[in-house]
Amino acid sequence: MARELTVGIAGLGAIGLHLARALDAGVEGLRLHSVAARDHAKARDNLAGFRAPPAIVGLADLAEADIVVEAAPAAVFEQVATAAIARGRIFVPSSVGALLPRMHLVEEARKTGARIVVPTGALLGLDAVRAAAEGEVSSVTIETRKPPRGLVGAPYLEQHGIDVMAVKDEKKLVFKGNAYDAAQGFPANVNVAAALALAGIGPQRTTIEIWADPHVTRNTHTIRVEAAAARLTMTIENVPSEENPRTGKITPLSILACLRGLTSTLKVGS
Repeated sequence: MARELTVGIAGLGAIGLHLARALDAGVEGLRLHSVAARDHAKARDNLAGFRAPPAIVGLADLAEADIVVEAAPAAVFEQVATAAIARGRIFVPSSVGALLPRMHLVEEARKTGARIVVPTGALLGLDAVRAAAEGEVSSVTIETRKPPRGLVGAPYLEQHGIDVMAVKDEKKLVFKGNAYDAAQGFPANVNVAAALALAGIGPQRTTIEIWADPHVTRNTHTIRVEAAAARLTMTIENVPSEENPRTGKITPLSILACLRGLTSTLKVGS
């Protein structure tokens, strides 16, 4: 067993608060060190019942912890990431889509000795995609279907005057392009595609379709990979979080599993 690692969490929303509660309940090898939240009074209320309430600090001060988890709005992604990487910490982003246009952070991490560990999130079969990408891959596509309310507020929709809440009867294709462009147009919606792109053939070659579908109640992702070693077809239906329909309930669980893997004696999967 590795030494105990301390964890700082940026954001106490649908992802961060769930993760903080799990860590406070006890995870071998990990200890909740600090949290950062925009509303300190609300954060104190949320942490009131904790066995060992963490310190509430500024975003940059989270880098005092060994591991910094980003579970905050995409607008502060770079601030959280830069501080953690500058200190040589382990940086675990939940807003993976925000990483794609900021790949210079990988070079900075290489210089400081930091690590950027991307959790699986809502993506099924990420290990298989990574394995296939060690060989020749001809195409990677992902089709994402979400209830219309789960897409509200995306910059791409606002720029193109697309009202997804007007989609009532038939599903509507609201975006088709590569994962890089999708990450900029839908920063809160395409973390699955971003993780897929990083695991596979890159954001420029990974194709994504985003559908507003009034007939689904779950965030549904279908991934197709054509590779020399295998043909993969995977579908996952994630239950949206009550607090934030853009986020699946599985996302904080995935981050928790990722953190366990950093200290576990037995680690299953690559």
